[in-house]
Amino acid sequence: MKILIKNVHVISMDSGIAGYDEGCIAVDGDVIAYIGREEQFQQDFAADRVIDGKGMLALPGFINAHTHSAMSIFRGYANDIPLMEWLRTRIWPMEDRLMPEDAYWLSLLAIAEMIMSGVTAFADMYMFMDQTAKAAAQSGIRAVLARGLQGPDPKAEQRLAENRRLWEEWNGEAEGRIRVMVGPHAVYTCSREYLEKCINLARELGAGIHIHLAETRDEVEECRRRYGRTPVEYLEEAGLFKHHTIAVHCVHLTPGDMDILRNNNVHVVHCPVSNLKLGSGIAQAAVLVDKGINVALGTDSASSNNCLSIMKEMNFAALLSKGINENPTLLPARQAFEMATINGAKALGWEDEIGCLDVGRKADIILLRQDGPHYHPAADLITHLVYSGRDSDVDTVIVNGNILMEDRKLTTIDLEQVCHKVEEIRTRIMGRI
Repeated sequence: MKILIKNVHVISMDSGIAGYDEGCIAVDGDVIAYIGREEQFQQDFAADRVIDGKGMLALPGFINAHTHSAMSIFRGYANDIPLMEWLRTRIWPMEDRLMPEDAYWLSLLAIAEMIMSGVTAFADMYMFMDQTAKAAAQSGIRAVLARGLQGPDPKAEQRLAENRRLWEEWNGEAEGRIRVMVGPHAVYTCSREYLEKCINLARELGAGIHIHLAETRDEVEECRRRYGRTPVEYLEEAGLFKHHTIAVHCVHLTPGDMDILRNNNVHVVHCPVSNLKLGSGIAQAAVLVDKGINVALGTDSASSNNCLSIMKEMNFAALLSKGINENPTLLPARQAFEMATINGAKALGWEDEIGCLDVGRKADIILLRQDGPHYHPAADLITHLVYSGRDSDVDTVIVNGNILMEDRKLTTIDLEQVCHKVEEIRTRIMGRI
């Protein structure tokens, strides 16, 4: 399919060009064939679809570099509780009631929410990941999936087998939109022996690793008591960072920890809203960026956020860095926007194809309306986007050259059906409100 987006303001985020105020984008199949000024475009491009982008802003799609999509079932279920109590007394017992097929509908709900907020790719860690893979394939979104791994316990080996099977069955599938990583949950849920099994699996598959790291002060103190090291020091010593690593949260780090992450090219995912809601603390994102560490953005799950908006994460990331350091120059709007786009692509190991708009790259494009009062008077567009943008501004979402939403109407997901199925699941496992 050939798509021509014309009469649109483009912010490409490529290394050489900031954007075009009267631009157009030509999509041929799954890649961008042209991006630039309309008057310089070849007029013989036979588009199957022409989209008038007047009054809209064309951007690379947002990337949610950490979530647990099927946990959308727990949105609003357990609130105002510390992390470990939240997990042990509320979330883990309720998860035992979930059936594998539930994850398909719960993931579709999360994916619908992400698409409607401009997310074109996400990294996910949970159970029943084959169902999340089916949901990603059916919806058209791009995904990097990992089976959450914990052990030892009676299901520890089964989880490893499921992660292997996920890689064998889904890595590179859905027109190349799905990739697979290995997902050891955290230092506090994996013994050293089990962690080494996870690392060995990643080595065997040639896969990256997705892990929670230094999320709470208690986690760091427990690791020091057990192993005489911080979680970052412990994972480096274990050899985990020899693999492409997505390290999520990284709230409680020492200066030495930060040096280790930088020296090992570890990708940090900042989840400011979830960390605030769970009272885990505030990651020093601006310091990490200044040290040369790649920092992306994630929402964590709808159960701890309670939404999946990367635009909200951009806003919080920029404001928190300024506030906690009492320095308004830290993490400016463009830097926050990079965290939501090209930095997210780097974290997913996909920066060669997504994260910015350029000829030959995958056609993952979003169009945002600029006619709301919060975009006026006219000013720097990225500043408006980060400090006053809203999910409802997203009008059109294109992934891999396919239109997943247009005029805020989803084209690949029946949202009414999904919401109905999710309510049925909720009633079955939680009862009626």
